[in-house]
Amino acid sequence: MRYRAAFWLFAALLPALVIAGVRPPVQDDHWTNDFDHLFRKYTKHYFGAHFDWQWFKAQGIAESGLDPDARSASGARGIMQILPSTYQEIREQNPFLANIEDPRWNIAAGIFYDRALYRKWKQQHDIQVAERLKFAFASYNAGYGNMLRAYRRASDRHGEVKRWQQLASFSPTETRRYVSRIEDLMQAED
Repeated sequence: MRYRAAFWLFAALLPALVIAGVRPPVQDDHWTNDFDHLFRKYTKHYFGAHFDWQWFKAQGIAESGLDPDARSASGARGIMQILPSTYQEIREQNPFLANIEDPRWNIAAGIFYDRALYRKWKQQHDIQVAERLKFAFASYNAGYGNMLRAYRRASDRHGEVKRWQQLASFSPTETRRYVSRIEDLMQAED
């Protein structure tokens, strides 16, 4: 009886929650233990021991569904969907990285690139930690230059931009969906 009342209460509140922007967690078949050791290792290496590695796993799911053989129409490859030209730039700073097709190096390069973007948003705009990762993910998807232009447009409209929600509407639709997908995947893991 108690469970039935809770169900009906939830059913009654669900439309209001959806309107308010609170979405139920995403259930995703790709959220497995695959590649966890690599996401843990390279998150610790590039972001530190206390950073939640699951953000980058969620990104890998959003990018490729964790398919190491994934290729996009634009030529991006692997789990983290890195363009060969971007991978070469990353290798200049990390010569130990081997084959872009190898999940180990693909994940390492993707997280390294995330760190570079994460630092840019801190250094140039002093975005706080909780929001900075969303800015970095958006830059990973759309390109830092494109997001910087969106940031300038958002700043013209809102003044100081410090939260993803202030920037989201000025970013490409695909990028908004991408960041939202990563956030949803993190909710699904909770």
